[in-house]
Amino acid sequence: MTTPNELELIKRVKALSEIGMVYAVNGYDRERYEELRQISLKLMERISGQSLKVLEDFFMPAVDYPTVKVDVRAFVLNQEGQILMAKESVDGKWALPGGWADVGDTPSEAVIKEILEETGLTAEVQRLLAVYDKKCHAHPPQPFYVYKMVFLCKVDGGTLNPGFDMQAAAYFSLDQLPELSEDRILESQLEHLFQLTKNNGVEVYFD
Repeated sequence: MTTPNELELIKRVKALSEIGMVYAVNGYDRERYEELRQISLKLMERISGQSLKVLEDFFMPAVDYPTVKVDVRAFVLNQEGQILMAKESVDGKWALPGGWADVGDTPSEAVIKEILEETGLTAEVQRLLAVYDKKCHAHPPQPFYVYKMVFLCKVDGGTLNPGFDMQAAAYFSLDQLPELSEDRILESQLEHLFQLTKNNGVEVYFD
């Protein structure tokens, strides 16, 4: 059984091979780096159960220096201290409103847009609570290397209504959480974020 550390090593080999392909100065070097990339994809194939063709289609060709993907999430509390969550259509489980940050959106613009699209509510960003490196937390393995930015937000309008790609949206108490989409959020992180809201706006967690 592959360990999380082994998966991170495979991701690192893939990233290094793609850096090499971007900066290769001759065909010989490019051929060797492409071979390393294929080896990393074959190892991912064994871990994920996805075919090599699916993985090749999943990852865009390396044309620039590979970087971390950014996931933005909103931590919203109502007057009763309950947490706003959305039910994912992909797995039927619950997570904080959010998703991949789009090119052209500032982090705050991205998270406000996600809240509106997934819950029907408008909101304003109050502050950054945490930047989680998914490698450092007990998320299920995935091929991307991800930083998760979580913002404390306050609802200022709209009506609670799930978006077209969400099954539901609702508030939950920390001691009565629904089944979580652990690729997106962990119970330990929700507990941590809740505590961060109580520190008078001073601390921002990272890693």
